[in-house]
Amino acid sequence: MRLLESKKGLSFFAFEHSEEYQQAQHKFLVAVESMEPNNIVVLLQTSPYHVDSLLQLSDACRFQEDQEMARDLVERALYSMECAFHPLFSLTSGACRLDYRRPENRSFYLALYKQMSFLEKRGCPRTALEYCKLILSLEPDEDPLCMLLLIDHLALRARNYEYLIRLFQEWEAHRNLSQLPNFAFSVPLAYFLLSQQTDLPECERSSARQKASLLIQQALTMFPGVLLPLLESCSVRPDASVSSHRFFGPSAEISQPPALSQLVNLYLGRSHFLWKEPATMSWLEENVHEVLQAVDAGDPAVEACENRRKVLYQRAPRNIHRHVILSEIKEAVAALPPDVTTQSVMGFDPLPPSDTIYSYVRPERKGEEERNSVIWGSQLCVCRPRSFPSPPNAKSHQPWKHHCSLLPVTVAKLYHGGGEARGRSGWGSEPQPGPEQADAGCARHDGQLPPQRPGGAARGRR
Repeated sequence: MRLLESKKGLSFFAFEHSEEYQQAQHKFLVAVESMEPNNIVVLLQTSPYHVDSLLQLSDACRFQEDQEMARDLVERALYSMECAFHPLFSLTSGACRLDYRRPENRSFYLALYKQMSFLEKRGCPRTALEYCKLILSLEPDEDPLCMLLLIDHLALRARNYEYLIRLFQEWEAHRNLSQLPNFAFSVPLAYFLLSQQTDLPECERSSARQKASLLIQQALTMFPGVLLPLLESCSVRPDASVSSHRFFGPSAEISQPPALSQLVNLYLGRSHFLWKEPATMSWLEENVHEVLQAVDAGDPAVEACENRRKVLYQRAPRNIHRHVILSEIKEAVAALPPDVTTQSVMGFDPLPPSDTIYSYVRPERKGEEERNSVIWGSQLCVCRPRSFPSPPNAKSHQPWKHHCSLLPVTVAKLYHGGGEARGRSGWGSEPQPGPEQADAGCARHDGQLPPQRPGGAARGRR
């Protein structure tokens, strides 16, 4: 990693690839094109800390339901990149930036995102929220992974209502967070849940309840197509006066622009269960009837919101599409536009920016057989390395690439020798690379492989 520049109190950094790492990256791209995940396993034998290979193999393990190994591979990738940190690079200062347009930086973003997802699934929403804040802090203006579509959900799950409210208050003026359905509904829910806390003074609880009611009415007026799908997801049958009303009826969902439907599906697929509490549903019902009264009375705010919906949600930007792909929420993925679904989407670099900044160029491709011979020696299209048997519980016939049906995946162990496997999922302590192994598996600035971690524990592991 090197420091590019410092200005206005911000420091801009970029990861760098050594020549040996570049060679490993070229081999990795060929392995991806071969559509044979075991070729990545072969690459990791000589480059055990190649980040993109670790992340891609982690996806393969996850699709095979080997969650332990998938998490371990992501932690290895994070450890490898941590060893390459510049002395001035800080994860906690909030003043360090990484440009997502540089391919070398994207691996760090994706490794953090995958680690955050694992933490959330393991029931650690508070830690996942901190990872989400970190990703957002690396490039808050562009927000390449669109963490603003997720941070409200994690804040609610972590019961950090004050943080979500403060973020909304400070960013609403320049980011228009209320125009995102997830913030429009999550912030009033945070106010309402805050009003339910008995340790607060009565005046604060009453004020929070009033604010919650005001904001949820604004959200229902701006996004009427959210209500019925939300109630359906919560297995709640709405009143006939609500479901048959022209404002909240089926036409409200059908008339939404496709980009808005995508945001709504993403929010409901992720956060609908937060609304299932009886007290929350009762409060929502009260405000739905208030909105219907305003609609029947001809409130001009209703027409103004309808006009804004037609103008603001014509097409979602690329970072939202990238977030939807990473989220893997079926309803949201199904709403992606054809120009996204018809292109190949790779797990190690989903939807790269159109203005990518390349620091080196991939060499010209050779013939298929010659290229494989150069990369894999005498092993062409390796299916299973004989010296690296597959784990007994390895499964196959799982995709390792979004929206593609590929060859069966066989995950092999990455260690030499026939000793007994140790540690989680067959992973023992960190391998000790011999002097004959190429130092192509590390992005470290001094060109050395990361040192062995004592006892196999990942340094910096959260």
